[in-house]
Amino acid sequence: MRPVSSWGRLSAELHEVVVLQDPKRAATQIACGLAGIAYGNGRSYGDVCLNPNGILWQTRGLDHFIAFDPETGLLQCEAGVLLRDIQRLVIPRGWMLPVTPGTQLITVGGAIANDVHGKNHHALGSFGDHVRRLQLARTDGELIECGPDLKPDWFDATVGGLGLTGVIVHAEIQLRRVPGPWLETETVPYTSLEEFFALADGSEAGWEHTVSWIDCLAGETGRGLFMRGNTALANDRTAPQGRKLTMPLVPPVSLVNRLSLRPFNLAYFQLKKRQTGRTLAHYESFFYPLDNLLEWNRMYGPKGFYQYQSVVPREVGQDATAAMLREISRSGEGSFLAVLKTFGERQPRGMLSFPRPGVTLALDFPNRGEQSHKLFERLDAIVREASGRLYPAKDARMPRELFEAGYPRLQEFLRYRDPGISSALSRRLMGY
Repeated sequence: MRPVSSWGRLSAELHEVVVLQDPKRAATQIACGLAGIAYGNGRSYGDVCLNPNGILWQTRGLDHFIAFDPETGLLQCEAGVLLRDIQRLVIPRGWMLPVTPGTQLITVGGAIANDVHGKNHHALGSFGDHVRRLQLARTDGELIECGPDLKPDWFDATVGGLGLTGVIVHAEIQLRRVPGPWLETETVPYTSLEEFFALADGSEAGWEHTVSWIDCLAGETGRGLFMRGNTALANDRTAPQGRKLTMPLVPPVSLVNRLSLRPFNLAYFQLKKRQTGRTLAHYESFFYPLDNLLEWNRMYGPKGFYQYQSVVPREVGQDATAAMLREISRSGEGSFLAVLKTFGERQPRGMLSFPRPGVTLALDFPNRGEQSHKLFERLDAIVREASGRLYPAKDARMPRELFEAGYPRLQEFLRYRDPGISSALSRRLMGY
């Protein structure tokens, strides 16, 4: 037994960690009669990957590439391979992951189980849209091969299924062709939500990647920076070799607080506003800016932090976003890691997949106990009224009724749950 945390560092409770290294033995190892959950690289923010006082099946040992076809872009690998290692293997060969989230330090299994999304949902959907096959180990010893055209019901339950249908052992992913590691990017400042939505709508046809940073303490006006990008050919460019920094320790109090937030957000907006325009950016700096500061989650201090990510339908998106920003500004709480973006008109593949047509707002909040929870309750009320939902991969406190209302395919999904798999999140939101 040893203490294990997720990325939010809200707890460090004891777990029995069982390392999976041989895909041929994985089904036997998890068929131990005790409930467990797969744990990849621990980058989920809340309790989706935790099982306090129970078993964690550590999948990072399943880290082998199986096959790669440079002609078709089909990649087969084990579930513990990091997205970083895929990108570094295939980009020099003219391919790239079609969808990638804001960190490349997550496993393939975790990307599938949480059906992660990136900056190009309107163009290419979410991660699960590009998985062609996966192998699932069940705790009764059964191995299930599934895909969009092979046992598609099992596939739809597993993509975005929060690790609850079995342990993903390996997968086949369809990559996409790219001219190289560079993107042509543009940053456009905006000073209202009306401007943000005009930029989002106007960028979908011509730009594959769109996202914005928003100053969550500027009130409902919605001041921010809109960023967009397309892959680009740049043979004469050399990849940056900058050193990655590390947050060296956990400070005694959160560095993200009322004294630091407002001046930081204002300074960041003013600085970036002067640097707007088009430029070429390396894929790592554009997709994964936070990966340049290792262990950045330590900056929130010993109590950790919550991330609150919602999606609401587009028709009420502006009003709901303004209401959430108003509550956050009034509270004095907030984040300098605030992201606002739109999802395309694509229905999710997975029964419990988070992305849906609409507007998503994601913010980090230092853990201030009851004060934070009261703010979250007010934000919950706005999301509930808008018929929206929260992202389980980022969640550590969502009310069960909000989860049930936000995921209408839940009862269908429960037919595919593995009774030998349980997590802190599943017990909180599903009862076991």
